[in-house]
Amino acid sequence: MDHEFLITLWITFKLASLTTTILLIIGLPFSYLLAFSEFRLKPVVEALVSMPLVLPPSVLGYYFLVAYSPRFWFGDILDRLFNVRLAFSFEGILIASVIFSLPFMIQPLQNGLRSLPRQIREASYTLGKSKTVTFFRVLLPNIRSSAITALALTFAHSIGEFGIVLMVGGNMPGKTRVASVAIYDEVQSLNFHAANKYALVLFVVSFVLLVFIYSINRKQDTWKMI
Repeated sequence: MDHEFLITLWITFKLASLTTTILLIIGLPFSYLLAFSEFRLKPVVEALVSMPLVLPPSVLGYYFLVAYSPRFWFGDILDRLFNVRLAFSFEGILIASVIFSLPFMIQPLQNGLRSLPRQIREASYTLGKSKTVTFFRVLLPNIRSSAITALALTFAHSIGEFGIVLMVGGNMPGKTRVASVAIYDEVQSLNFHAANKYALVLFVVSFVLLVFIYSINRKQDTWKMI
């Protein structure tokens, strides 16, 4: 395999892995808050979390470019204080990827927590367990299938991101060029052999992840019937 092909795949899976890891750290406490807390702005927060599902990637990509620009306060602070420019950088597409994949992590976790009987939490609190211990020792093991689904969906979605990565990161080989962008670029160049190699890798990985998700959910459903 040629060097450029391997580098592009490395960037693709690096982006997906980091996005999934960051979202797992963010998603666990955030999904707990949305599942069990009631506050006035909760519908607004849930709507914001779900926005990437309905907004075109070009819209989010545009706003990220605006935010990263030195003419905007966020980009200006990064430029003046840290000499950092996020546009057309790996760090920039990583931040965009985290925001764009947010609902794929949050929603499965939130739905899994909501499906648990209330008595499980109450019994743990009655035994003197804190909320943190209850979450990690009681609730999380009972939503294992939801957690695995969240991880797999987030990773699969991240490796297939195209529009927002292209807008925020461009198509810079060895830096921001991911497999989905490479497929588009190779097709534009009529290099269908190279495009097929990238497409086949993404197809196989996505298929394996989906089979894994359905297998886990099937085992969980079988266990519930016993």
